[in-house]
Amino acid sequence: TTIVSEFKLLMENIMTTTINTMKLSKDTFKILKNFSSLNSNLLVKKGNVINTITPAKNVVAVANVKEDFPVEFGIWDMNKFLGTISLFDDPEFSFEEKSVTVIGKNGGKVSYYYSEPSLLTTLTKEIKMPDVAINFELSQSDFDDILKAASVLQLPDMCVRSNNEDGTIELVVLDKKSSTTNNYTIKLGDNDDGGTFQFYYKIDNLKLL
Repeated sequence: TTIVSEFKLLMENIMTTTINTMKLSKDTFKILKNFSSLNSNLLVKKGNVINTITPAKNVVAVANVKEDFPVEFGIWDMNKFLGTISLFDDPEFSFEEKSVTVIGKNGGKVSYYYSEPSLLTTLTKEIKMPDVAINFELSQSDFDDILKAASVLQLPDMCVRSNNEDGTIELVVLDKKSSTTNNYTIKLGDNDDGGTFQFYYKIDNLKLL
């Protein structure tokens, strides 16, 4: 009986270690890097959904990832954590109760301790978005052009608006507070619904992946 019990305990430990050890996909790394631009800290809960919110609580990001995280863990400084991961080539992560061990192919490893969740800026409730007002497609190249124009012209705002003269939807980089500053405009497509609208966003909040 003692031998059987010890064998069961050994097998449980092996299975737990296997489940808690994983690699992270390149897509997940991109998401974590993107999230770090919104908030320097992050709380990851058990499962495959991660989310973050800016300290000002005006931008929220949610992502479904390929991995199924076995434990809840908090990271105080995401840039430092990602920098630590960059020390290794295709590392494995062993998630434990109080820390995660990053293990490289050469046997090198780092134990990274979790942060207390109460110290982190986290999303505390599910965000329910209102009904869609308009639909349009924004290509990667157009998005890059918008960010470049905002930087060169030193403009803080972006506006998605209707152009009733030609029946289109256009995206404009501008300064909302001044009507005499330079601006940059691109066409996004036809305004099929024919509505009149203006939606303003801060360039600093455009952290799209």
